[in-house]
Amino acid sequence: MASKVNSSTATPDGVDNGIKGPVTWDDATWILTSAFIIFTMQSGFGMVESGVVASRNTVNIMVKNVVDVVFGGITYWMFGYALSFGQGPYSNPFCGVGDFFVDTDGEDMGLVYATFVFQLSFATTATTIVSGAMAERTNLTAYIVFSLLNTIVYCIPAHWVWGSNGFLAQLGAVDFAGSGVVHLVGACSGLVATLMLKPRTGRYAPGQQWPSLVNPVNAIMGTFMLWWGWLAFNCGSTFGISGGKWMLASKAAFTTLIASMAGGITGTLVSYLSKRGKYDVGYLINSILGSLVAITASCPLVRSYEAVIIGMVGALCTLGCCRLMDRLQIDDPVCAVAIHGASGLWGLLAVGLFVEDDNLEDLTKNRNGLLKGGGFYLLGIQVLTIVCEVSWSMLTTFLMLLLIDNTLGLRVSLEEERLGADFCEHGLRITTLRLSQLLNNPSASHNPLNSRTNPSASHSPLNSRSNLLEASSSEEVLDDRPRKERNGFRPRSRSVSWFDSNPSLGSVQEINIYGDHVRERTLVKTAIKQNVKGSKKSPSTSSAATSPPSKLGNTKRRAVKGSRLENVANIPAQEIQDGSRNDRISDDLIPPSVLPL
Repeated sequence: MASKVNSSTATPDGVDNGIKGPVTWDDATWILTSAFIIFTMQSGFGMVESGVVASRNTVNIMVKNVVDVVFGGITYWMFGYALSFGQGPYSNPFCGVGDFFVDTDGEDMGLVYATFVFQLSFATTATTIVSGAMAERTNLTAYIVFSLLNTIVYCIPAHWVWGSNGFLAQLGAVDFAGSGVVHLVGACSGLVATLMLKPRTGRYAPGQQWPSLVNPVNAIMGTFMLWWGWLAFNCGSTFGISGGKWMLASKAAFTTLIASMAGGITGTLVSYLSKRGKYDVGYLINSILGSLVAITASCPLVRSYEAVIIGMVGALCTLGCCRLMDRLQIDDPVCAVAIHGASGLWGLLAVGLFVEDDNLEDLTKNRNGLLKGGGFYLLGIQVLTIVCEVSWSMLTTFLMLLLIDNTLGLRVSLEEERLGADFCEHGLRITTLRLSQLLNNPSASHNPLNSRTNPSASHSPLNSRSNLLEASSSEEVLDDRPRKERNGFRPRSRSVSWFDSNPSLGSVQEINIYGDHVRERTLVKTAIKQNVKGSKKSPSTSSAATSPPSKLGNTKRRAVKGSRLENVANIPAQEIQDGSRNDRISDDLIPPSVLPL
């Protein structure tokens, strides 16, 4: 039998610095193990977000997840834990006081440190939710400052609901693992942030179609990482396995899986019906995550069929909120507000409807939900919890971001947004190629491809495709120039490689090669279609344009080692022109309106 530690420090109502009830050695092991698994959810969030944002911002979005832990974690150690679970003489129903700069070497060392590590994983998750809503247009320095301050936004509601003398806890509010404290609070902060930042440039421009997922594989892998992390998130919130806690943990795991399965099925059906037989990956991912958020508040307190209902409704809330925000032109790149906000709100309401009295650990304080004969009291308390958490998080986030915006500047400049945060914030190099030159005028005297182009070759953009592939892998044709010569391009750190533009070509389209991946393959198809159409009307165009060859070039060339553009030379010309093979060359479309001209 496990021996108890620090049982003498438990408060009269059974809450001890965030841990419910006496703690045993086995309980401490359970808490720490769960915390370690929850910590890996940062990787899951990063993978999901990197699957949604443009490739020129993928490194930056991963760095922000690191920032959440590094800077948000240090402020949680300094004062966040104290405001949530401080047990000093000045603690009150609004906030805790005591245990600032957490440190102890007494008999309660194991209890305090285990609790801190577990609660830290929750605090960093709340901040990570906000980073997704702010993606692709936020100044990293400003975001670092926000991560330092966002601890205040999370830790006060945590005290209200989970603190020993929090006023919502005393009223009987139930939020088992944080549908409201973690997810709803984070989503409300994200909503304020995205409203203040405004949409990404060109996001809602007329006629523009933005992809819902840029890298579906990353997003799916991230979903699986979050899925298994969520099991620790919910099961670990029993704060142990002694007594009846292990039974609650088992039930939490069971209902979490059931709800997420129901949510995934719901998203699949909605996608099939609304997309005319297509199974949209984004619908599936968002539905699963939304159902996980919804069940988090009540996972050990509801029956299996109720978990199915909670998961299905959570998925529908997520998908509906995504559609609503899109219509209102509220730009949330990763649907963080819909997933964590709409589903978190529903999760809190579901507690007031479905939960029944817990006779193991008395989590509901002898109260039942409305549908279990408990009347409207618990549902009313849950509504009050929603109002308090939404009001607090939105107000404090607005004040913080307003202060940051007026001092550091919250949003990056237009030039930096076009070039991408990976280059401007981290100095990671991208190569810019002017497609209109390579496809429309490959033998112009000023074109750096002269030495590589046959002067007698046709000017057909189809034949010029080979030139693009060859130029893409050649560093010697690039021309680095000082920042002052870049005609308005002023990234913070270093100039970008580029080709001189031909003024006679009119508007200029471009393709960026980033590391081993080509960012804009759709523009390749667009440029070819436009130029082929024009060549048919031009009397000077060679016969090659009117009678294009069946293949784009006779040889295979690799644009960049490992690039998915490497096989484009073997795609029949007609399939590129009519778009029937768009999947082979289109990934991560960035509308021309956001490109530097």
